Amino acid sequence: MSLLSSDQPRFHVLAVDDSLVDRKLIERLLKTSSFNVTVVDSGSKALELLGLVRERNGTNHSSPISPEDHRQHHQEIEVNLIITDYCMPEMTGFDLLRKIKESDSLKDIPVVIMSSENVPSRINRCLEEGAEEFLLKPVKLSDVNKLKPFICRGIKAKEMDFNHLKRKEMEII
Repeated sequence: MSLLSSDQPRFHVLAVDDSLVDRKLIERLLKTSSFNVTVVDSGSKALELLGLVRERNGTNHSSPISPEDHRQHHQEIEVNLIITDYCMPEMTGFDLLRKIKESDSLKDIPVVIMSSENVPSRINRCLEEGAEEFLLKPVKLSDVNKLKPFICRGIKAKEMDFNHLKRKEMEII
């Protein structure tokens, strides 16, 4: 059974996990629930996809791109939710969460952290830093079914920000 009916928009989830098996599992579960899915194997690739880093001479650099370039790139892929593994080389899911929440243009995208380790202090730290949920692996279909409210909340927050900016523009004019 699909989470979304065919007349509803398909939400886009960015799944980040360094494990091929876990990436394939989460991708299949999300697609079964009628989500559009993009998968990447690292936090740095996720940031690149989201427009928070640029490539220079084939290597990633953590320098931010200009606001105009970011808006243009970010419109290419509209992500409604990010689900990421906690333990990854180079950049943890917690580091990715913090970078997303520090970004003015991405902070309203809900982030869900996954881990095979049930460490209460880690879970609490992620939730305190803005993660919507912390899922224990292996992720199940029942876990995926919990994601839609987070996506809807993220979309509503983005619309509120857009409406606020429009009102500010009208005040200036």
